[in-house]
Amino acid sequence: MAFQTIILAAGQGTRMRSALPKVLHEIGGKSLLGHVYHLAAQLHDNEINVIYGHGGEQVLAALSELKTRWTEQKQRLGTGHAVMQVADWIKDDGTVLILYGDVPLLRLETVQKLIHHANATSIGLLTITLDNPAGYGRIVRDGNGNVVCIVEEKDATAEQRAIREVNTGILALNGGMLKGWLQRLTNDNAQGEYYLTDIIGMAVGDGIDVDTTQPGDESEVLGVNNRMQLAQLERMYQMRQANLLMEQGLTLADPARFDLRGEIESLGQDVEIDVNVILQGKIRLGSRCKIGPNVLIKDSQIGDDVEILANCVIEDAKLGAGSRIGPFARIRPESHIGEQAHIGNFVEIKKTEVGKGTKINHLSYVGDAIIGAGVNVGAGTITCNYDGANKHLTVIEDGAFIGSDTQLVAPVTVGKNATIGAGSTVTRDAPADQLSLSRSKQVTVEGWQRPVKKRG
Repeated sequence: MAFQTIILAAGQGTRMRSALPKVLHEIGGKSLLGHVYHLAAQLHDNEINVIYGHGGEQVLAALSELKTRWTEQKQRLGTGHAVMQVADWIKDDGTVLILYGDVPLLRLETVQKLIHHANATSIGLLTITLDNPAGYGRIVRDGNGNVVCIVEEKDATAEQRAIREVNTGILALNGGMLKGWLQRLTNDNAQGEYYLTDIIGMAVGDGIDVDTTQPGDESEVLGVNNRMQLAQLERMYQMRQANLLMEQGLTLADPARFDLRGEIESLGQDVEIDVNVILQGKIRLGSRCKIGPNVLIKDSQIGDDVEILANCVIEDAKLGAGSRIGPFARIRPESHIGEQAHIGNFVEIKKTEVGKGTKINHLSYVGDAIIGAGVNVGAGTITCNYDGANKHLTVIEDGAFIGSDTQLVAPVTVGKNATIGAGSTVTRDAPADQLSLSRSKQVTVEGWQRPVKKRG
């Protein structure tokens, strides 16, 4: 079956009180509209048309990678009017799915059930029964339980407002029938708008069945109109992600304090994640990893048996099997930490390869470097990689020992098994198997006395 999806995303979202169009606000690191688009894109043979309006330039610029047809609704005169903008695009013999750009948590299985009800003799309508239906259009049924129409709350009688089954606005129907009903829409209502919901009454009048289905839970059909709702949906989304990962074997110390703002591409066995961990972008986690509290990992690969201690930031990096990071370490982009290497507290690594078993345990900055296996880098070591205009490379070969408080002024090479004395500034290559150091001569001044504070 060929599909056409229309995503309504023209609203201003004034209650967000933001310069950013509502549909560009994010949940789980992805825009609201991005969530809806990627849901629709999972349907085969599906053409997608996004109706945009407020902040159109921002929306088009931010989501230019989406493979969709963009249509502007210059005057925002209701949901029916929005769909009218693409009437010429709608195919008579196809199935049209109507989605909303600010309803991001709809599941694919719910959409597939809805589409099953759409054919030449029936419409598929997604409804939900709420304890508090305020603000929603009510589903009016006859004595036999058949849908008669949808009444918007502002137009509803007191009896109709007591109805708890409400319209979500999400529906699937034949394209030819939709075009015919669009031509008959009027704006004779309290808002002076063209309601897409009015086509339900038209369908009933034309003898077309309205078959309803409901989502698995309320979160699927909740929209975003303000910051509070955005935060609520964020937590719902994150709990959904957490549950899926725990079903795959991930241990979370507290699922309510876990954020996945991207995708775990691969997940090993017996991985443990403590509280307040944020995973962004594309992540790979090997088996038996342990990630401590308050850690941020972005676009990185974590090998088997890696331990990341509290309060670390790891971005666009690879951590080899058995390595240990932190606490309070920062691994910056294009860094590769070798197997069983140790990167300790208050250490920053940038664009550096660290060899197997190497230790950089305390208070160091290592940038633009290649470090071999079995190297020990003492506390306070710095690779001076930037001359004010260009970056330069530091090479430390296997087995070298770098004493504490050393400055390695790049470009420079420290040879295999070389030793650099503590407190040195190294400006020339240090030969293999030798001790290199640069220190001022220590002087003791005999007879010197420490000054004493004068008393007033």
